[in-house]
Amino acid sequence: MLNDVFQNLDPIIVSIGPFVLRWYGLAYALGFLCFALVAYRLAKRWKIGFDFDALLVVFICVIAGVIIGARAGFILFYGAGYYFEHPEAILAFWEGGMSFHGGLAGALAGGLVAAKLTGIPYLTLADLGVIGAPLGLLFGRVANFINGELWGAPTEASWGVVFGGLAGAVPRHPTQLYEALLEGIVLFTVLLLLSRKAPPRPRGTFIGVFLVLYGAFRFIIEFVREPDLQLGYLAGTWFTMGQLLSVPMMVAGALVLIYAVRKKLPQQGLPDTPTG
Repeated sequence: MLNDVFQNLDPIIVSIGPFVLRWYGLAYALGFLCFALVAYRLAKRWKIGFDFDALLVVFICVIAGVIIGARAGFILFYGAGYYFEHPEAILAFWEGGMSFHGGLAGALAGGLVAAKLTGIPYLTLADLGVIGAPLGLLFGRVANFINGELWGAPTEASWGVVFGGLAGAVPRHPTQLYEALLEGIVLFTVLLLLSRKAPPRPRGTFIGVFLVLYGAFRFIIEFVREPDLQLGYLAGTWFTMGQLLSVPMMVAGALVLIYAVRKKLPQQGLPDTPTG
């Protein structure tokens, strides 16, 4: 049983003096690396102009957007007013507190800046970026599991995990691993298979699929995931902040997919480069 094996995992990989390497930080680094590698390889496969300089611009813009957006999203959506009373804690990243939905909004905003700087159409950049993004989600959710955070509701299932601490001594759904499977492995597999079509599918296809599927997966998993302690349920005994934020994601994704199907705009790379 998982609770006999994993309940005491150390969130710190190595600590040497003031230097501390945590699994969560490593997950972010691996996620950004996968994002860059997948985007670069796919651009070559799609035969669209996308050189190393453009990749570097996109990489920097997206990293800045994710970090700023994820922190801002947590403060606004999950902070419950704490950070307005303690502004000195806003930059205390080592204490935790990052929101996926905020990070996604920040990444999309960073993509707008990158599109302006490189001249690559925004939806092409978004499509290239989201195909590798589930790998970052996979690493991040595994790190959440190692940290013993974002646990699920109590369960009698044989795979229940005892996290201890604020989660108590009862077996709970390892919702971090459910999310790693659905938001990470399944979503990446779907997007990768869609990306293999030649010529590539129209602009907006991949970001649309990503938004719809992630929103649906997250909405479903929230039914067995404990709400954040400082917020609780927003309505009744089931509606959570994660579900509330996932609904507009699914709606936006559906609208982008409709746009992609109707417009059928080809994927396009750097200006003045031929499209294969």
